[in-house]
Amino acid sequence: MQPPDDAPACGSDDPEVAAVRAASGMGPTSAPIASVASPVDHARIERAVREILLAVGENPDREGLLQTPARVARMYAELFSGLHQDPRIHLRTAFTEKYDEVVLVRDIAFHSVCEHHLLPFMGRAHIGYIPDGRVLGLSKLGRIVEVVSRRPQVQERLTETVADLLVEELGAKGVAVVVEAVHTCMTIRGIRKPGSECVTSSMKGLFRSNVSSRAEVLSLIYGRRSS
Repeated sequence: MQPPDDAPACGSDDPEVAAVRAASGMGPTSAPIASVASPVDHARIERAVREILLAVGENPDREGLLQTPARVARMYAELFSGLHQDPRIHLRTAFTEKYDEVVLVRDIAFHSVCEHHLLPFMGRAHIGYIPDGRVLGLSKLGRIVEVVSRRPQVQERLTETVADLLVEELGAKGVAVVVEAVHTCMTIRGIRKPGSECVTSSMKGLFRSNVSSRAEVLSLIYGRRSS
């Protein structure tokens, strides 16, 4: 069963991404990533959602729920689109630059889905790195977070994955990733503690070995909040 016309594509229309795909033999520049990756099985999701509705005592045939399985299938295709994308694509376009101080992008908004309860968690990511002769376009940091977050996730893995990608693909001298998020699996169920926030960090290279470098990047992330 083909996804509906309004189903989001599991890919990107970024022309730089298309160029990288073409150069690496991943297909024509006009082909979306979804054409390479395994497609989302919308029909299977719809059947599963219908079974869930029946299991909780609802009537999936009543008017308000008739289109719910299809809506959920389209939603999951969007929320989990990162399963069919390689975030490394966004790290293959870097620029030679003689700059060896901290580059930091703060407050990169994201949302993901906790793999334990399939409930959303959302927040902000702060990414800093010290280049080793190559710098990224700033939007690429946001794109990496977007791809990695659109998978069933835990915050700890998300944080570590983003940091590892920058070390492995960019060869940065130091990488610092701090993620702050609110988890609805903690705020609307279970312990039910609204307002609680989870903070995770991953320090690589100079930010791990050099105390002053780590203090500098943390000051750049949090210093503005003390005023």
